[in-house]
Order: sequence, then structure tokens, then C-alpha cells
Amino acid sequence: MQEQDDLITRARAWLAEDPDPETAQELAGLVEAGDTAELAARFSGTLQFGTAGLRGEIGAGPMRMNRSVVIRAAAGLAAYLKAQGHAGGLVVIGYDARHKSADFARDTAAVMTGAGLRAAVLPRPLPTPVLAYAIRHLGAVAGVEVTASHNPPRDNGYKVYLGDGSQIVSPADAGIAAEIARVETLASVPRPESGWEELGEEVLQAYLARTDAVLTPGSPRGVRTVYTAMHGVGKDVVLAAFARHGFPEPVLVAEQAEPDPDFPTVAFPNPEEPGAMDLAFAKAAEVRPDIVIANDPDADRCAVAVPDAAPGGWRMLRGDEVGALLAAHLVHKGAQGVFAESIVSSSLLGRIAEAAGVGYEETLTGFKWIARVDGLRYGYEEALGYCVDPEGVRDKDGITAALLVAELASELKEQGRTLTDLLDDLAMAHGLHHTDQLSVRVEDLSVIANAMAQLRAQPPASLAGLRVVSAEDLNRGTDTLPPTDGLRYHLEGDYKARVICRPSGTEPKLKCYLEVVVPVAEASDLAAARVRGQEVLDAVKKDLSAAMGL
Repeated sequence: MQEQDDLITRARAWLAEDPDPETAQELAGLVEAGDTAELAARFSGTLQFGTAGLRGEIGAGPMRMNRSVVIRAAAGLAAYLKAQGHAGGLVVIGYDARHKSADFARDTAAVMTGAGLRAAVLPRPLPTPVLAYAIRHLGAVAGVEVTASHNPPRDNGYKVYLGDGSQIVSPADAGIAAEIARVETLASVPRPESGWEELGEEVLQAYLARTDAVLTPGSPRGVRTVYTAMHGVGKDVVLAAFARHGFPEPVLVAEQAEPDPDFPTVAFPNPEEPGAMDLAFAKAAEVRPDIVIANDPDADRCAVAVPDAAPGGWRMLRGDEVGALLAAHLVHKGAQGVFAESIVSSSLLGRIAEAAGVGYEETLTGFKWIARVDGLRYGYEEALGYCVDPEGVRDKDGITAALLVAELASELKEQGRTLTDLLDDLAMAHGLHHTDQLSVRVEDLSVIANAMAQLRAQPPASLAGLRVVSAEDLNRGTDTLPPTDGLRYHLEGDYKARVICRPSGTEPKLKCYLEVVVPVAEASDLAAARVRGQEVLDAVKKDLSAAMGL
């Protein structure tokens, strides 16, 4: 009974200073109903600020995304920036079209202004890469993007960048979290009604002008595209970018073209999720383009699909395939510098870089790490993220990636070839790098913790009949990587099979990344190699699921 009374007391204290009538009404209803189970879920702790910033379900209480949580986060960030010597510095704020995003952006601007920093807000909901670009373009000391990327409709998030234009990493996350914890009440946080700058369209025009650096002057621009914005904010910027560079106007998937925070046509607004691309493929069957391109809702990711003999006539390329295609294209264009990828991405990039004589580096998962590679020229991650212009945007950018894909597809089209043909060339040159993923979405996060604990306590001796020849607990770090919650296995044999298991940093998912490399002697061997590669990975999935107790 004491615990229940304490819960109600904490809920009423939160309610007393909630600045949002919607969440206040929601919380008042829970208190009135005495819904202790739901109150316990919302007041069991606080939404933790980490290297991904904040991300969670919208609702009342400290374990949800709401204006109270965002105001505290902004106050913590402001205090951290001032402690780092950035008093009076500029903070740029962007936001997507999700529920509450505009409110969270405005609250952030008010808190920054009240703390003595300068704040500037992007003119409307725009892609995350525009915010990442604006930080460097405007000489800001930090940036905030209000977005939950490709999470479900009920979620929102708060992504923080520092003045170099890349996302925060340790120890900045811990420093900001410590300052957030010092915020006692919302009343202690000054929030003026005005005083920040509302940026105009010139910041978007500067971003579009920067995209000139991505393409080769005079390169072919003839590819025909079907495009879906996945109910997000990418459409206007993609259309403007394609028009600026002389590509045929993409045919839009009308049902998904305009921003809609409810994402009515998809279960999850992520091009990788089953069914998310169905409407795009239906439009492609109607207009018969050369390629299909999709962005996720905040347009920092780019998905590509190609004509295929499979049912429906189209096949989504894996992120690793697009990553290799863009790398090969940049090599062809004479790019110099370091090519980087995260540890969960295909080892093919290393082969391409070695053959081209360019640098190569492997990082922990996330563009917060990839963007920090010295001399970075190109970076990618298998989850559809590509950084093709690190001098302009030190983060993944689904707009410039789409432009570079379109340029590559246009060049190949002029030669009577396709993206699939180039993938075949890469397999012939470097072996068929076949990748797949075992992804388990959970409601209860303890399922993920238990699965990882079981793997650590009883590591598999073999997978798919192949002996595990090395098992690394990445929690201990390696010679080249700092510690992270993950496990990496290498299997015996010619296939160089590799498995990495880790909890997702942004979704309630356990992810296992699988790769085999099948030698290919000649083009006639490719079909059999693909079948054999998938057979091995299917067997690995089955044995891995059993080893995790799933």
C-alpha cells in the first residue's frame, strides 16, 4: 500500500508541472482510475539519455517521451554546453513530422534561449541530414534533431549532435545525462516565449547546393525512378535535388508521399520491414521504372530495389549490396580517403578498398562512430545508411545517397547494364558476400538480456555444422574497438562465415548479422553460389535461435 501511495504521489507531482494539456489529461485519467500497473510502467525510472539521445513512446511520465522530459533534456544539454565553454554559442534545431515533434523543437529553442545560448530552428519539418549539414554550415556548437527515424508511430526521439556535425559519443552522453539529472523542477528552467531565430529556406537551398559535390559534372542522368517517402519528410527535398541535377522527376507513391505521423499504410515505417515496400512495388509494376528508391521517415536512410524475376517483379537490395555498389562507384570516380563501415556490415567493403588502394576502417555500430574516422571519404552501415559526402554531412544521408545511386544507375543504363550486373562483377572479383539477418522484435526487453546471457554462459561450439573457431565478447573491447554489448563468432571452412549478435540501440530488437563468402570462378557459378550461401545462412539462423533459447 505504501508503494502504491508513493506511486500516486510521484504521479501527482509530475502532473502538477506538466506543460502539455494532452499528457496532463492522460496522466490525470490514470491517477483517477488508480491504474497502478500503468503508472508503475511510466514511473519505474527515467528515460535514459545515451549516445542515441532519447527515444521512446509518447505519453505522460518520466519513462515516456513528452514535453517535460524534453525540457529537462534540453536544460541538461544547455548546461553541458556552457560547462564546455560554449556559453552564447548557437544551437540549431530540426524536427520531423511525427506527433509532438514541433512542440519538442520549440521547447528546446526556448530552453536554449533561456540558458543564454543562441537557438535557430529549421523552417519546417525537414530531413535529418539537413540539420546535420546546418550545424557545420552555420558554425553551431551543437544541434538537436527531434525524430524517431523509422520507429513505430507511437514513438518520438531526441538526437544530439556536437559542433563537428556528428552525433554524440561517450563521454559526452554521460556528461549531458549528469546535467539532466541535476534539473530538479521545470519551474527552475527559464523558458522565454521568444528570442530564438526561425531559419528561412536559405538553409535548405545551401544544403541542396552542397549536393553538387556528390555528382560528377556531365555524368549521365537518365535513370527513371519510383520514389516513396514512407509518410515522412523526404519528398520535397528529393524532388528538388533530382530536379536540380537534371534527373527525370521520380514517380511518387502517392499514398505515402506526404508526411503523416500515423503512417497509415505500413505496420512499421521502415523500408526493411515486410510489406513496407508493397505500394512502391505496385507503382513500379504500373510505370516500369529502372529502379525504386525509398527513404525512411526522416530521410537519413536510403533503400533501393531493382527489377527481378522474383514474385512481384522487384527485389529490395540489402544495405550491404547498396553499400558495395556505392563504394565501387566512388572508386570508379577516383575517390581518395578512408572507406569505413561498422562491424555488422559486410566485409566486402574491405575487399573493394584493398583492391582500390584506399584506406579502410571498421567501427562500432552507428554513424556516431563512422563519422569520426580520420580522413573519412565514404561510410556505410548495413541498415540502409550511407555517408557519401562527409565534408557536407557527417552522418548518414538518404538524399545524397539517392542521388549517387541514381548517377550510378544512369551510367550503367547508358552501357546497357544494371545495378545487378555490377553486383555480379563484384562477386566475381571478390567472392559472393552473402549476408542475412536474424532479427527478433520483443515486447519484454528481458528476453534480449536473457538471450545474450545464455550465449555468454553457453557459447555455441558449432553453427550450421561448422565449428566456431573464434568467439569474441565485444564487451571486453578489442585491439581496435572500444567495448560494446555484442558477441562475434567466426566459423571454420572456406566460406569465412561470421556471426555478430547485439541488442539494437534504437528499437526493442535483438539483431544477429550473418555473412558467408562463397568463391565464384565464373558467371555461370553465381546462381548456385547464391543458393549455397543462403542454405548456410538458413542453417546458421536455425542453430543460433536454438543457442539463444528463442
